[in-house]
Formats: sequence, C-alpha cells, structure tokens
Amino acid sequence: MKDSSQRVIKAVKHRKIFMKQKIMFRVLVALAPVLVSGIYFFGWRVLALLGFCTLVGLVTEYITSRQRKGPVSTACFVTCTLYALSLPPTVPFWVAGVGILVAILFGKEVFGGFGRNFANPAIVGRAFVYICFPVPLTAQFVPAFKSFPGGLAHWSFESLQQLPAHLSAGGQRVADAVSQASPMWVNREFGPEVAAKAASLWEMLLGNIGGVFATPDGTVRILSAGSIGEGCALLIVLAAVYLLVTKTANWRLMLSTVAGLAAATVLFRNVLGFDGPGEVPTLAFTLLAGTTLYVAVFMVTDPVSAPNKNLARYAYGFFIGFMVVLLRWRGIFVAAASFSVLLGNIIAPLLDLGADAISERKKAKAAGAGRAGQAGAEGGTQ
Repeated sequence: MKDSSQRVIKAVKHRKIFMKQKIMFRVLVALAPVLVSGIYFFGWRVLALLGFCTLVGLVTEYITSRQRKGPVSTACFVTCTLYALSLPPTVPFWVAGVGILVAILFGKEVFGGFGRNFANPAIVGRAFVYICFPVPLTAQFVPAFKSFPGGLAHWSFESLQQLPAHLSAGGQRVADAVSQASPMWVNREFGPEVAAKAASLWEMLLGNIGGVFATPDGTVRILSAGSIGEGCALLIVLAAVYLLVTKTANWRLMLSTVAGLAAATVLFRNVLGFDGPGEVPTLAFTLLAGTTLYVAVFMVTDPVSAPNKNLARYAYGFFIGFMVVLLRWRGIFVAAASFSVLLGNIIAPLLDLGADAISERKKAKAAGAGRAGQAGAEGGTQ
C-alpha cells in the first residue's frame, strides 16, 4: 500500500500542467506583431482585453482538462489570442469573457480537448457573441490613432476627452466616433465610391484607418477601423510568409481560400454584373477590408478543423473563400468570414471522405489498366 501511494503521489507531482506544442508557439510568434499593431492603433486596452480573455480561457481549460487528467494545451493561448484580436477594440470585457468561455468549453473541451474538436474554437466563440450581442460586436468600432505614438500613449479611443482635430471638423464628439462605420460597412451601405473616398487601399493595407466621410445625403460621419487584428493587412501578409516558411501552415489552404475569393468576385461582379452599391466589391477591397486576410491566414489554416487530404484542402479553402464573398453580399451579417469558416469546418470530414473515394477510384482504375495491359502482353507472347 505504501509503495502504491508513493507511485500515485509521484505521478501527480510529474503530471504536466501545460502541453508544449512548437507549432502553436510559432503561431503565437506570428500573431505578436499583429498584437503590437493593435495596441498602437487602438491603445493599451487591447492588451488588457487579451489578458482577460487569456485568463478566462486558461481557467476554463484548466478545470476541464483536470477532470480528464490532461494538461492545458499551448493551443489555448492561440485560441485566446485569435479570439481577442477578432473583437472590436471597445467591446465590453464581460462580452469578451462570455465568448472565450464558449470558445474553450463548447468549441473544444466538450469534444475531449485539443485535437478532437471539429470546429475552430476561436471562430465558435466569435460567432456566438456576434449573434448574441450584435450591438457591441457591430457598433463599437473606433478610428485608429494615426499620429505617433498612436495608441501607445492612450488607454483607448473612448478615454479621450476630445476628438483629434482631423475628426472634429463637423462638430462630432468622442461618442460619435464609436460606431459601425468601418470601410466594409460603408461599402455595403453607400457603395464603392463613398468607401474609396473614406479609406484608400493604401490606408487599409497599413491599418491607418480613421477620418471623416460624407454620405450621399451630405451627412459627415467619422470612419472607424475594424476589429483589432484586421487593421494592418501588411503585417498579416508577413505573418503568412513566416507561417509558410516555417511549415507551420499549409499553403494549399491559404492559396485555395484566395482562389475562392477571386472566383466568387469574378463570377458575381464581373460576369453577372453585381458591382453597384451594396453589391460585390473588388477583390482588392475584399482582401484588405474586414477580417478576410486574418481569417485566411490564421483561421482557415487551423490543422485540427481543416481536412487532412490535399485534394480536400483545396476544396475546403475554395469553399470558404467563395462563401465569404457570397454571404457578405447576400447575408444580413457584414462579418461573414466567421460563418464561412464554420460551414467549412462542418463539411471538412465529408471532403476528406470524398478525397479518399477519388483516390481509391484512381487506384482501382490504374490497377485495372495494369491487369489489362498484362493480359494483353501475355496474349501477344502466346
């Protein structure tokens, strides 16, 4: 009995609290510049929001993983970071906390933890709060701090006592800057011409989004940037390069997602002619506005929820990219990328099965051709 007790105590002492995952660590490295840019554009509240989401996420996974005597995965940090950076800069902390709780508990842990979830947990949490709390998730965007040191000198845009001079020309107040008027929303409501005047492609590439624009009826409004992580598209592209060079992400998933975006844009905009106000924007605008690149680089490439077969990966990414364009155009939600990824997660196992079936059919056909060739050769020798 004494020896048995000592073995139990020794096992408990050596039980790992954290599961080290090098791939997930590299994802965190890729996300670090995106986080820094989020702080620069929106203030230190971003870091506090990430810290709060990480705390709630870690506690949730720790409690559930202890029940099955397993460690907390490094993937939990990735989920918390991806989720936090997908939120508006001024989202209430309690809303963010509810979302990450749902992401970890119902997006991963109920299926048995890391590696057993069918959907990307960060997307599950983001979609949940988007539907349950639409106002905080759609109408609490703010302009980016433009001049150096930007948000490094501020807690958040809401903490300002008065607006910067370039935003207050129309008599607006700080409260007027907290709105849903992001470039994606402006394009959908007022068309590409107004959106192009509100924010150039260059500004969206750098994340330097914020100013005033005039609606068709002459009303002057303040332009807001989007979610925290979608700001600087250039940094997301560099993160994609890092993930591909280090073989952390699969290039087929990224490439096929962009191909799906391009195919849907060409079909609906150029072939069918849906290019007016509130319809399908250009591919460049689709890539740079909203969470398109952020989702394509960090969400679609999730190795757990994506298919395993290469052919299925092509179809998976293409489907998600195509659905992003379609749902943004015809759906009631502007931020359709989350729902597109969830739909892709659902059909991913079917795509793997389809890829297996095609592979088996090719093998059977090749085997049949080989047998036929061998029979012909034997007949010729007789």
